[in-house]
Amino acid sequence: MKVCKFGGTSVASAEQIKKVAAIVQSDHSRRLIVVSAPGKRFSDDTKVTDLLIELANATLQQGAVEEKLKNVVKRYENNAKGLGLDHVICDVIEADLRKRIAQVGSVSDEFLMDSLKASGEDNNAKMIAAYFKSIGLEAKYVNPLESGLIVNDLPARAQALPKAYENLSALKDSQEIVVFPGFFGYTEEGVLRTFERGGSDITGSILAAAVKADLYENFTDVDSVFCANPKVVNCPVEIQEITYREMRELSYAGFSVFHDEALMPVYKVGIPVCIKNTNNPSTPGTRIVSERKTNRRPVTGISADSGFSILFVSKYLMNREIGFGRKLLQILEEENISYEHTPSGLDDISVIIRSHQLTVDKEDRIVKRVETELYADDVHFRHDFSMIVIVGEGMNNNTGLAARAATAISKTGANIEMINQGSSEVSLVFGVRKEFENKILQALYNEFFALSATI
Repeated sequence: MKVCKFGGTSVASAEQIKKVAAIVQSDHSRRLIVVSAPGKRFSDDTKVTDLLIELANATLQQGAVEEKLKNVVKRYENNAKGLGLDHVICDVIEADLRKRIAQVGSVSDEFLMDSLKASGEDNNAKMIAAYFKSIGLEAKYVNPLESGLIVNDLPARAQALPKAYENLSALKDSQEIVVFPGFFGYTEEGVLRTFERGGSDITGSILAAAVKADLYENFTDVDSVFCANPKVVNCPVEIQEITYREMRELSYAGFSVFHDEALMPVYKVGIPVCIKNTNNPSTPGTRIVSERKTNRRPVTGISADSGFSILFVSKYLMNREIGFGRKLLQILEEENISYEHTPSGLDDISVIIRSHQLTVDKEDRIVKRVETELYADDVHFRHDFSMIVIVGEGMNNNTGLAARAATAISKTGANIEMINQGSSEVSLVFGVRKEFENKILQALYNEFFALSATI
């Protein structure tokens, strides 16, 4: 059995949905299909999710609700017409949207926004199931609430509970092709909650783990995963096989092709993942596996992500003060801030934080608390940093790799603000000013990758 997830560009138009149907028809083991909301049909297009956010904002602000509603419904009408479906499915979708909008005032603003965003996947799954049936496929739409995709309560980020896997395992016995909406689940009290960005990837992974699939296929709009961002590096090397650990490290630091959190459910039960192209399904794609043979290159991929800030703390004899690090991180915890890295020296420590978690008020409070409660000599924030991550299972056995990377970075004129290597020795992280990000990515690619086409 295969679980297949189709991303936004794969289901953006009637033409793309027909490709999805052909892919499903070509392999009878593709029994569980997870779909995203319709994405962009062309570069200047607007995703349906963005149209739904506009609709939610108009609803909350008592704005042009009807106009925004029509924009959403029109996208589904265009797809239905191209698929030769009866307009009834569009009436069902419009009625669903109006029902969600009618909740305004009786539910929280956050819930209304989540409900409308989730409708993109939910209603697209209904339409795709209807199209499958229209061409003779035995298929059915399955709702996450009815099937038991149970997630935890607020305030923690949405994650599937163990009970969800037990509930969803029953889907393996379906005699029909299951079309399942991605991106959201429900608490035990029946409250809808959405996953983080890339949430449909997470849903697909949960389903694959629940039914113990032989393979989780993730269909997108590229032939494979590349070792570096093709928007920065011209024609980067394609990756044929990569481990879960390598892929998670790369996804964490900017690889947008697959959400890093989506790997955990399939990783725990050892289900391989294959990333494939909806527009070119015959290509082998990139397989993500537990273990692989090492290749001649110590580095599998290089990624970069911006939007980081550094909290710098200095105190003489910090290294001899028991509990200093715990107290510092507790201050961040009480401000509801998570951290990424904590490189340190004898008398100083840096805490790397995603900048979107910070506000001017939070920064001021943190600085004052560290000064007054921890008696630090110097405390300040610095912004506009990027994290450059070099990843490879073979790195731990390769002498001089860090020196090679540092030398390549130095040739760009950039200063390395931070170096951090995880205990797994699968990744090496460099903190640099954002302005040098692309130059460094290109320099590291030139250093570690030859001219051959694949890894």
